[in-house]
This record gives sequence, structure tokens and C-alpha cells, in this order.
Amino acid sequence: MINEPEEKKEVKKTNKRRKKAPEAKKTINHWKVAFIVLIALIIGSVAFVFVRVTQVREPNYKPVPELVEKDGTPVIAVQSKKKQINALIDFYLSDFQKGSDITYKFYLENEAMLNGTFKVLGHPIQFYLYFDPYVMDNGNVQLKAKSLSIGTLGLPMKEILKFVQRDYKLPNWVEVNPDDSTVLLRLDQFRMQNGLFIRAEKINLVDDDIRMNIYLPKDSNDTTTDKKEESN
Repeated sequence: MINEPEEKKEVKKTNKRRKKAPEAKKTINHWKVAFIVLIALIIGSVAFVFVRVTQVREPNYKPVPELVEKDGTPVIAVQSKKKQINALIDFYLSDFQKGSDITYKFYLENEAMLNGTFKVLGHPIQFYLYFDPYVMDNGNVQLKAKSLSIGTLGLPMKEILKFVQRDYKLPNWVEVNPDDSTVLLRLDQFRMQNGLFIRAEKINLVDDDIRMNIYLPKDSNDTTTDKKEESN
């Protein structure tokens, strides 16, 4: 048997390597494309979440009722506890949010707390937003956001408040102000079915001391007075 020269053997090995080279190149290109697609999906998902959370739309508020002047003297002074106030809030929100796709809870402990969810890539993310309540001179209540619990997702309170303002069904007497991280409870625009108004006087959640006054509308008081004068 005739042995091939060493030079021919080297040429054959080189040809074999050249034939295999295009396959390796294709494999490398395939992984590069997959990697680029993966990065694009991640960037697109992050961009979608950011836009969804920060997008501002006109809130779908109901028209705010005209203010009715309150009588100067309260007809009832109420001193209550957090447990009783929470029961009232739960009853009110349960009725108010009937038929709503997105629901939330608001209750009082040592802070005022808003508990709700929003979706990221189809998955619900739960958050707790904590507020310090302050009674204002006009009897309204300002809630100042102080901290946020939202798992490992690092979103600022301002963006969560934008989401609440945009997507949550809120009473028309609740004003959300994301820029200064506050929620204003306009009790001067809140009206009971019988026309009575509420004015906050004191909120001390740590000592469980909540006080408010209830007023008659000035018009109804004048009507009552007129009827008494007519009867006399």
C-alpha cells in the first residue's frame, strides 16, 4: 500500500476544517440573533411598564357638586375610634366600587393606608401606600404619603399616585396630587343623602381619637326657621 505524502494529508485536513467552518459560523449567528431578540423583548417590556405606569390621562371624574354653605353651629359632635371609622369606610367603598374592575381598600391603623394592585405584564402587583393625616383649617383632611411597600419593584410614590389618579374609581370629593404626594379629602364637597355635611376636627391615630362635627346646610336651617316663624 502506497502511503500518501505528508503534504497531501495536511491539505485534506485543511479542507475538512474549511467545510466545518460555515456550520460553526451559522451556530454563532443563531445565538447572536437569539440574544438580540431576548434583549429587545426585555427592553420592550420595561418600556411598556414604564409608559403604562407613568402615562397621564384625563381622570374620569364625576362633576363635583356645588358647595352648600354650612350653618355656623354644628348639630352633632362625634368622637369615634378607628374601628368604627374603618367599618364606615369599608361599607362606603364596597358600595361605591360595585361593578369596578379595579378595587382598593383604605383603612386606618397607626397610619392611614391605601391597599391596591396594578398589573405588570399581566401579573398583579400588590402595594401598600402609607399616609399621615392632617386636619386642615377648613375641616378637610390632607393625607401626606410617607412610605410605600411594593415588594422588590422600585417605583416612587409619585408614580403609584399617578396610577391611582388615572385608573382607580375615586369619589368626586377626593383629589389626588402626585406632584406633592398628597391626597385631599374635600369634606366640604362631601354630602350625605340627607344633606348633612362633615367637618373634621381632630385625627390622632396613635391615641385612637377621631373627632368631627356634623352640620346642617344653611338653606335647610333657614327653611326650618321660616316654618317656625310662620307657625307662630
